[in-house]
Amino acid sequence: MAKATVKDLDVKGKRVFIRVDFNVPVANGVVSDDNRIVSALPTINYVLKNGGRVVLASHRGRPKGEGFEENYSMKPVFLRLKAEYGDKIHYSEKVVGEDVVKMSNELKEGELLLIENLRFEKGEKKSDINFAKELRKLSDLYVNDAFGTCHRKDASVYVLPTLYEKPVAGFLVEKEIHYFENILANPEKPYVAILGGAKVSDKIPVIENLLNKVDAVLIGGAMAYTFLKAKGVEIGKSILEMEMVELAGKLMEKAQQKGIDFLLPVDHVITDKIEDGKVEITLDEKIPEGFMGVDIGPETIVKFKEVLKGAKTVVWNGPMGIFEIDRFSAGTIAIAHAIAECGCVSVIGGGDSASAVKKAGVFDKISHVSTGGGASLEYLAGKKLPGIEVLAER
Repeated sequence: MAKATVKDLDVKGKRVFIRVDFNVPVANGVVSDDNRIVSALPTINYVLKNGGRVVLASHRGRPKGEGFEENYSMKPVFLRLKAEYGDKIHYSEKVVGEDVVKMSNELKEGELLLIENLRFEKGEKKSDINFAKELRKLSDLYVNDAFGTCHRKDASVYVLPTLYEKPVAGFLVEKEIHYFENILANPEKPYVAILGGAKVSDKIPVIENLLNKVDAVLIGGAMAYTFLKAKGVEIGKSILEMEMVELAGKLMEKAQQKGIDFLLPVDHVITDKIEDGKVEITLDEKIPEGFMGVDIGPETIVKFKEVLKGAKTVVWNGPMGIFEIDRFSAGTIAIAHAIAECGCVSVIGGGDSASAVKKAGVFDKISHVSTGGGASLEYLAGKKLPGIEVLAER
């Protein structure tokens, strides 16, 4: 998919609307994880270096869409960007309107304007054409560098680009497209998919699509217990999606028919209570009554690492256990290290998986860590992403 990028635009003297994904965590008024901001800097800096004037727009959190909400303000993001750009960056407490248009018109070359949270306006989530037309007044050119929102039809992502002659991708979105297209259309073999996290239902379309491409599937996290239940294995009081058991069984049958290795945990770290409970390791795949699985066990780690050793392409989405709690993080950390060491092309879905490789200290050893959890899942499921579809072809 050859989409036009910011390099295909003449930005000199132009106001460039860059839809970024600055949906970042904030603690005590300060951005606590700026990875998404740092990821957008190459596109922003390219426009500034080439004489453009930048208008930055993002959502943060899930406000009601009825006006300003302090908890979801972009002010902490502005303060983080001020550390980067000093007096060159300006901030609008409004999203649209005459005052914002005036601020955008008064930007000098090399200056930036960050507008307030797009979702403070109800038109953003409603794909409202009139809201999009108000946003259109702020700029001459459009760039989407917000991969984390490309699976949505929000006004700034899906409607606004259609109001420009040539809407294009930023460098981050270009990179995301490159890696996902590569692992879906032209992966080097052996190709291994690792899927974890809580819900089987979130991953079903992904598994169905990847069974046509991969050589092995490794299942961990809470979703593993639904697959084990489908095999008739006792899972104690582990998380279970009962309505997904039958489908889980069918997916395992399909993998078997295709000759794909479909590995489930053969042992587990278990507890009777997540906080301050008794922690044990099972001797096999069964989980005793009164206990729940919270991580893959040491024998499973060995088996999973063995499969990863020979891999040429690996895609990973979802942790192997409750990795946020240190005593339940060994499986996730071990898998992160195994991927980093295998010398393969590795693509990590966003969200918890991205946090996991960071916690494991191997972020820089991964080929590509996606900035979009939901967007990466839809891409892996073979779906078209609305925010990418509307961008101009190269």
